[in-house]
Amino acid sequence: MTDDGPGPDTFRKADAGAPAGFFAREAAGLDWLRVPGGPRVVGVRDVGPGHLDLDLLSSDVPRPQDGRAFGRALAALHDAGAAAFGAGPPAARGWSGDPGGWFGPLRDPLPMVGGAWSSWPEFYAEARLRPLLDQGRARGVLDPDDAALVEAVCARLPRLAGATADDGPARLHGDLWSGNVLWVGDGTAGATEAVLVDPAAHGGHRETDLAMLALFGAPHLPEILAGYQEAHPLAPGWRDRVRLHQLYPLAVHAVLFGGSYLPETRALLAELAA
Repeated sequence: MTDDGPGPDTFRKADAGAPAGFFAREAAGLDWLRVPGGPRVVGVRDVGPGHLDLDLLSSDVPRPQDGRAFGRALAALHDAGAAAFGAGPPAARGWSGDPGGWFGPLRDPLPMVGGAWSSWPEFYAEARLRPLLDQGRARGVLDPDDAALVEAVCARLPRLAGATADDGPARLHGDLWSGNVLWVGDGTAGATEAVLVDPAAHGGHRETDLAMLALFGAPHLPEILAGYQEAHPLAPGWRDRVRLHQLYPLAVHAVLFGGSYLPETRALLAELAA
C-alpha cells in the first residue's frame, strides 16, 4: 500500500532509523492501555516500519479537578493488571507480542527487557537495574563502583519494596512523565481530560507510574494522587518508595545524557544501598 502521508488532523511520528518493531510495539501498547474507566489514550490511525500516525490533539490547561479525575482513571488502568511483571502488550498492529520493548527518546531508545517475573523485586533487578548497568558500562558511562552500588541495591530490593513486595503486576504506561500526559478539552466548558501518549507499556508496579509523574513535575500532582487514593489506596510507606521507583528512569537519563543526571543517580544508588 502506498503511504500518502498523514492527513491534516493526524500527527506523524517518523524515523527511518528506528529499531525494527518500534512503532508497532508502541501502537500495541496504546491499544493495551485502553481499559474501561481508564484514562483516554491517543487514537492510532496507521503504523508502519518507520512511522506511527496518531490523532492530532490540541492542548488545554487542566484544573485541579481534572487532575483528580485523571488519578481515579489511572488507578483503573493499573487495576486492569498484566499477566506477569515484565509482560508486554499482546500481539497487535504488526507487533509480535514479544515482551521486550524500548525506553527513552525516539532517536536513541534503550532496549527494555521483558519476560515474566513472579515478584516486583526480582523484576526490577533482572529486567531493569542490571540490564541498564550493562548498557551504561557498554557506553562508558557507568564504572565498577556503580556496578557495586547497583548490586547492593538489588540485594536490598525485597526490603526496600516494603509492604508492596508481594503485590501483583499492574498494567503500566511505563514512561509516565508529565510530557506523555496531554491535557485536552473534553467538550465541556472549561473542562480538560488527560490523554496518554508515548507509552513503554508493561506489567509492573503501580507506584512506578506515580513516581514518574513526580520525577519531572506533573501539573496538579497532589490532586492526581488524591484521586488515585480515592479509587485505590496505596500501601503504607508509599512516599518513602518514590525515589526507589525513580531510580531506573533517572539512571536511563544518566546513561543517555550524562550531565547532572550521573551524580544524581550515583547519590540515589548510595542512598538506597546504605
